[in-house]
Amino acid sequence: MSEVTSIELLLDPATEAAVRAEWEALAAAGLSSMAAHTSESNRPHITLLARNGPVEIGGAIGERMLPLPITLGAPVLFGSGERRVLARSVIPSARLLALHAEVHSSVGDGVDLPHTAPEEWMPHVTLARRARSESLPTALALIGQELHGFALGLRRWDAVARTVTDLG
Repeated sequence: MSEVTSIELLLDPATEAAVRAEWEALAAAGLSSMAAHTSESNRPHITLLARNGPVEIGGAIGERMLPLPITLGAPVLFGSGERRVLARSVIPSARLLALHAEVHSSVGDGVDLPHTAPEEWMPHVTLARRARSESLPTALALIGQELHGFALGLRRWDAVARTVTDLG
């Protein structure tokens, strides 16, 4: 079982609904989609930190730095081979980068997963995991233009306990 804990940035209702509509469009086309994961913990988010082991952070960061304007940009692919992760890039504004840095500073040292570590972070919102390479042209055609919205809150995901904690 994974021992990963993550700190995630949550989207405003309209932006979340737009991402969920893309999840549904992918699913309706018979493609891999996050819509297939029906757990309450599965909602569009931007991972600020993912780390092996427990992570504690106070809600004060969110109170000071949110709401935060965000722009979901062009699609991006992660991985190699027959299956890929399909995501929307998040355009890294100065405020978003400052929030990322503050979250990492507030939790202290630890072993971060490479895609969330300072200097390596690739902000994104996942649309599909394990998307087949041959289906990518169809999938990419279903993703709309840039989305402009706001990040409104933070949460902590504990993969061991399988719990989500709202951080204010």
